[in-house]
Amino acid sequence: MIIESQHIEFKSSFNDEVIITLVAFANATGGKVYVGLDDNGDVVSNFSVGKESIPQWLNEIKNKTIPSIIPDVIFEEEEGNEILVFAIQEFPVKPVSFKGRYYKRVKNANHQMNLQEISDLHLKTFNNSWDYYPSPHYGLEAIALEKVSQFILKSNQIRENQIEDDPLTVLRKFEMLKDNGQIANGCYLLFAKNDVFDATISIGRFATETSIKDSVVLRTDLFTEVDATLAFLRKHINKNYIITGDPQREERWEYPLEALREIVVNMIVHRDYQNAGDSIIKIFDHKIEFYNPGGLGNGLTISALQAGTYTSYARNRKIADLFREAGIIEKYGSGIKRITNAFIDYGLTVPVFEDFQNGFRVTVFDGSVLNKDNVTEDVTDKVTDKVTDKVTDKVTDNQMKILQLIQKNERITTNELAIRLNISQRKIKVNIAKLKEKELLLRVGSSKSGYWKINTNVE
Repeated sequence: MIIESQHIEFKSSFNDEVIITLVAFANATGGKVYVGLDDNGDVVSNFSVGKESIPQWLNEIKNKTIPSIIPDVIFEEEEGNEILVFAIQEFPVKPVSFKGRYYKRVKNANHQMNLQEISDLHLKTFNNSWDYYPSPHYGLEAIALEKVSQFILKSNQIRENQIEDDPLTVLRKFEMLKDNGQIANGCYLLFAKNDVFDATISIGRFATETSIKDSVVLRTDLFTEVDATLAFLRKHINKNYIITGDPQREERWEYPLEALREIVVNMIVHRDYQNAGDSIIKIFDHKIEFYNPGGLGNGLTISALQAGTYTSYARNRKIADLFREAGIIEKYGSGIKRITNAFIDYGLTVPVFEDFQNGFRVTVFDGSVLNKDNVTEDVTDKVTDKVTDKVTDKVTDNQMKILQLIQKNERITTNELAIRLNISQRKIKVNIAKLKEKELLLRVGSSKSGYWKINTNVE
């Protein structure tokens, strides 16, 4: 039995929705539209195909799409009935439009693309990215050739075959300088002489959600931004010294520095530099939030990102190439796994990755989230002594952590809880059920729009 999916759609009759779905499939990885089936996949009794219907429908599809697409027409048998199927492959030149609007297939639905998605898909079709194209605003006079020389020195430290060319020749070889003398967008971001307002990173150390203790606004070239961002982070996170018995004490930062560096580098390399928004980093007492304008792109989902089941994709391929050449990144696609593993190895909860306000946000947490004593204190702040007794005596460590996270965010989802505690969503649901049985936890409202409430009236 067939069902609707990423590559399958049912339509009870032929109409514009059939063409929209074919366009969405053509802009993704192809698919089939079954005409004559209802939403449940059941045969529509009054659907019929006339003698001239198929040529007319194909002509309509051709005339309403740019570039014109012509699907294959197949007849398949379903429940003893012959069903009409339009099949389309991924189109080689994208995006395809329907009456001037662009769609792509996301899971089992058609998604109308915004201008940024249209631009990204077009660039991907020609195997290039925005940073490769000539800058319309800046010329060779806007970059510092001494910065190119510094890049060459960094690259030569890790290369077997040393770069011996002059800076201008190096820029040409890396396609940062065009034959007509124009510089690429990426060239300006990487080697700019002056402030780069298109690459602003705003960083703040917050005393509360609204009170800032210290801040900095970075508008440097991208290589410098990496070092300056990490310097500000080190300034505002704690460092402990562990006595090991050896002559020298062991230093341990509040967060794994290699993971913070990986997050910062990913922000800079994968940022949408056509978006007018700033990258923003907020440092709080027990967490750090990293926000980047521009979503994941390329149809990538949060779940695929966390599972590692995705194909590597760099929004800014040339910037990524030069960062890799300078030894700042190793390769595409492995950063999220290294970040996650670094936090697990450090004994901290897994970072939270999320789509947020037309961008992408990573939130990391310090050791207080996994400290049972702190959990008890946080929960105790707002519940009665009776609840505290039950929390202390009758719940497991995971249930204690769930209560703490709910205390901080009453609308937290079971998926977010699973990510934060690094256990399966099924185990989260089992623990929540037990907390409900003990009357420690209540659900107010529906599963989608409701919120959690810790019960303060437990007997």
